[in-house]
Amino acid sequence: MEPDRLLEDLGRRARERRLGRGLTLKQLAARAGLSPRFLVQVEGGVGNISVRNLAALARALGTSPAALLEAADATSGTKLIALLGLRGAGKTTIGRRLARKLRRPFVELDQRVEEAAGLSLGEIFSVHGEDYYRRLEGEALDRVLAEDRPLVLATGGGIVTSPGTWSRLREAALTVWLRAEPQDHWNRVREQGDRRPIADRPQAMAELRRRLAARQPFYAQAARSVDTSRLGVDRAVRTIEGFLPG
Repeated sequence: MEPDRLLEDLGRRARERRLGRGLTLKQLAARAGLSPRFLVQVEGGVGNISVRNLAALARALGTSPAALLEAADATSGTKLIALLGLRGAGKTTIGRRLARKLRRPFVELDQRVEEAAGLSLGEIFSVHGEDYYRRLEGEALDRVLAEDRPLVLATGGGIVTSPGTWSRLREAALTVWLRAEPQDHWNRVREQGDRRPIADRPQAMAELRRRLAARQPFYAQAARSVDTSRLGVDRAVRTIEGFLPG
């Protein structure tokens, strides 16, 4: 892996572990014996950390230097490529095209959930509620992971809100957040004729913005991100291909 990419991934994983342990930068700095300013650089992917400081940071985060560095190599296990984002991010369109180019199967996790429940997503939510859906989602992901084969996976927009499921996905896959502007999310969903979950709500756009803002810190934990509003489908696919080794 290129040095700059390694530092970026190391910084991303260090920040993820810090937030997961509920630590502020100041608290982590005190535990590690490092300056908050230096930790900002590390988390930003521009801190050229020494072996000694890496060991101190790893201890403060409750892990080891080897584990941090191994986790930082986000493309080492690219058998499964998982696409993330709110509805309208382009997960299905980009996922199908990417799968064709890579000659891999394309799987939509929500479709697996529907098959397991024998119900549509709308029926699952209306009859059983979100907790039931999240349980099925986690079980469906476990079955996909158990297949242990190369594929492209489109996930549900809220998978990042289930800590256990989200953690398992990050560990097993190259996670890619498909970012988009709120208006693009809105337009794409309307073009699909699918207004869930914003149908019949007078403040739908404001709600979409709130939901995106609330989930953005979780999406940002993904190994990679692609701006689909700026790149469009073809360039987004090529960008994701570029994340893969060799």
